[in-house]
Amino acid sequence: MTWYSLNLTVEKNSSYFWFLQNSMIRKAKLSDLDVIYQLTQACAREMIAKGIFQWNEQYPTRSRFQKDIELQELYVLKEDIITGIIVITELMDNEYIPIQWMTENQRNLYIHRLAVHPDYWGQGYAKQLMSWAENYAKKNEYQSVRLDTFSQNQRNQKFYETRGYKKLGNIFFPKQSEHPFYCYELIL
Repeated sequence: MTWYSLNLTVEKNSSYFWFLQNSMIRKAKLSDLDVIYQLTQACAREMIAKGIFQWNEQYPTRSRFQKDIELQELYVLKEDIITGIIVITELMDNEYIPIQWMTENQRNLYIHRLAVHPDYWGQGYAKQLMSWAENYAKKNEYQSVRLDTFSQNQRNQKFYETRGYKKLGNIFFPKQSEHPFYCYELIL
């Protein structure tokens, strides 16, 4: 097993990455599926309790996470337990096609389903996951990182804007909400 520090070269096909003293980011395994799904269900319940109807019984599904794992695009942040997840992919969703991106549609990395268990909100785990993903993109010579976030989730919008992401346009996921999702891009 190979371990990497954030400031060392991150190999695209490596399974494990050492992140901080007790945290590790690694590719998710099928054996992680139940924990991942429970984590995101806890996030959905907590967001709904705060009036943010971003995730529901329609999304994200267990089968979506299984596909993410099979595609080797889902990563977990683990200390003693899995505390957070992130999906990174080169594939652009069809919903993103109408957006006027700042860079050409080549060599872009897309972030999906970033989540931290509510018990760990506010402790910097989302920052760790995003820093890792952005560093991964730089080391692998992507020209930008792209993502979307729910228009009713102002905390997420501020989180990405503070990191330098630029809001570019709206897309809709009708199974999730009648409200738009904002697309963001960070040029590397």
